[in-house]
Amino acid sequence: MKYRIEKDSLGNVKVPEDALWGAQTQRALENFKISGIKFTFPFGRSFIEALGVIKYSAAVSNNKLKLLSAKKANAIKSASKGVIKGDYDDAFPLDVFQTGSGTSTNMNANEVIANVASKKTKTDINANDDVNMSQSSNDVIPTAICISASIDMQRQLLPSLDILINTIDKKMKEVKGSVKTGRTHLMDAMPIDFSQELSGWKAQLESSKKSLIAASSRMLELPQGGTAIGTGINTHKDFSKHFCNEVNALTGLKTKQAKNFFQGLSSVDNAVELSSAVKNLSIVLMKISNDLRWMNSGPLTGLSEIELEALQPGSSIMPGKVNPVIPEAVAMACADVIGNDTTITVAGQSGNFQLNVMLPVVAYNLLKSITLMANSMPLLASKAIKTFKINSKNIEESLSKNPILVTALNRKIGYVKAAAIAKKAYKENKSIIDVAHKETGIGIKELTKLLDPSKLTKGGIN
Repeated sequence: MKYRIEKDSLGNVKVPEDALWGAQTQRALENFKISGIKFTFPFGRSFIEALGVIKYSAAVSNNKLKLLSAKKANAIKSASKGVIKGDYDDAFPLDVFQTGSGTSTNMNANEVIANVASKKTKTDINANDDVNMSQSSNDVIPTAICISASIDMQRQLLPSLDILINTIDKKMKEVKGSVKTGRTHLMDAMPIDFSQELSGWKAQLESSKKSLIAASSRMLELPQGGTAIGTGINTHKDFSKHFCNEVNALTGLKTKQAKNFFQGLSSVDNAVELSSAVKNLSIVLMKISNDLRWMNSGPLTGLSEIELEALQPGSSIMPGKVNPVIPEAVAMACADVIGNDTTITVAGQSGNFQLNVMLPVVAYNLLKSITLMANSMPLLASKAIKTFKINSKNIEESLSKNPILVTALNRKIGYVKAAAIAKKAYKENKSIIDVAHKETGIGIKELTKLLDPSKLTKGGIN
């Protein structure tokens, strides 16, 4: 391999001849060989996009404040746009597990943009003095977390959540009137309409959406302008205001200057809060996935209340077996999100004095969680909820034998007598109406009315 010599404050470094990065990126590339996980793929592309947005907005702001010439600003803007679009993703080779401030990745962006800008415009653009003007890695990386998470929430997660909510809403209308046996502790309970069961899922998701939106709003408060420790050293007092305006014009986000730069640099409280909201969403999705798995169980010896769409053979040895693959895949994604949230929680405790020193792993895990949930929900909607069929014969048969229907007679015959009737019906495997008629003398016609499952789903006193 052919090399060129680059120089930084520690001395000379051999860099691959065609590489767009410089000395500091090369040092980091050699130092941090831990996971092979990069921000460009499969999770975190928006983080590199956010760095491009930051460098573009900083260049515009510095030019407006007469700190950077128009020629240099335009050169940096042009190169930054390429970073935003993904033109130079191959030039971001660094491992996510690196220096806790993310300085290596910030300098990676600075060096790539400086090299591209210099070559395109034949202008001497310096990575530190020009591209990183009015910035520090210590405010750039927290700001990139905020912008990238906000981008992914707006583009991916919230639209996917709406798809799932709307699919459930349509399915509720489709299955309304189909009554099944309810279950508590996985044991037979009072009847419930399928639409009522699904309405619980929908309400959970709508509640989760409110929490996600509330947590996302905090991510729009950008700490850019705090520079090294929050005091704003080497930055114009109006930089942050101009910067946020440029970010908003470029992304469509509604960012604003953080109220306190010291908080923005020393903590990742906002990311911890958003991660928690995404984790809560994962718990809702796991509940829905497991409900689907249980209802689909069988088809002969399980509940077999519904039939999920057959998407692929379920066994390499058992012919004809079909498994609930989508709910299982979604449940695994949810488990991963719960683990990611634990990582972010631990990282959130690493705000030592004026800087959190686990920023890259916060960015990676937060964006990973958002992406996993955003990709899972449309699958769950289109390949499980939208397409499942109700096994009416099975649910009607099990419902007719459900001794728990006797609960509706509590006010007439008392709890103790009702319990005795239920036990006898279980033991003798007889219809609850037949046993209740024999034990109480209440007529079959009246019992049929009192124990009508569809009426019992409406609650109240019969």
